[in-house]
Amino acid sequence: MSKQTVLGRVTQLAKANINALLDQAEDPQKMLDQLIRDYSNNIAEAEDAVASTIGNLRLMEQDHQEDVEAAKEWGGKALAASRKADELRGGGQTAEADRFDNLAKVALGRQLQSEKEARTAEPTIAAQTEVVAKLRTGLDQMKAKLGELRAKRDELVARATSARAQNRMMDAVKSIDVLDPTSELNRFEDKVRREEARATGKQELAASSLDAQFEQLDALGDSAEIEARLAALKG
Repeated sequence: MSKQTVLGRVTQLAKANINALLDQAEDPQKMLDQLIRDYSNNIAEAEDAVASTIGNLRLMEQDHQEDVEAAKEWGGKALAASRKADELRGGGQTAEADRFDNLAKVALGRQLQSEKEARTAEPTIAAQTEVVAKLRTGLDQMKAKLGELRAKRDELVARATSARAQNRMMDAVKSIDVLDPTSELNRFEDKVRREEARATGKQELAASSLDAQFEQLDALGDSAEIEARLAALKG
């Protein structure tokens, strides 16, 4: 995976709008589970790529440091050779002095080459350092996004569980409404009241029948009295 590809994927995933994705999903929970898997895989791949990028940066930094130290070392050698040449020339050893001056020139050439290599690497190192910083920031954002995804998934599962429980409760309430026990009690009460009314009717009927019998008995008593008095008159 190239540096630009890693940086692009990290940036894209880190900026993903989870809520917008959820709004478009037919099954948000399944989509979140898939996103979590994708994020976890991408984070693992990105971490490997970032680690490789950091490793390359550290190698460039080491090479740069070696060039800087080499330039310093060659500078020291050039100075030492030049001083030796001056010393020999002062002692009349011109040929030997020229040899050391040539050595000083070689050392200065090596110093110049090392300095050029160090300067050439510096912009690349700076750019690579910036890329590594962005990759690390992107990884941190991706990990935060992964935490957000997991929290969303847990929240969604909890809400779905609660919704199912509420639906079961409402279904139970509806079934209770269909078989409303109070309506059964009302019907039973009406039946009891009708039975009570019938009993009252029977009592009233029995009472009226008894009154009629007593009235009939009274009438018979009057007839007997009349007959008795009539017999007395005749006697």
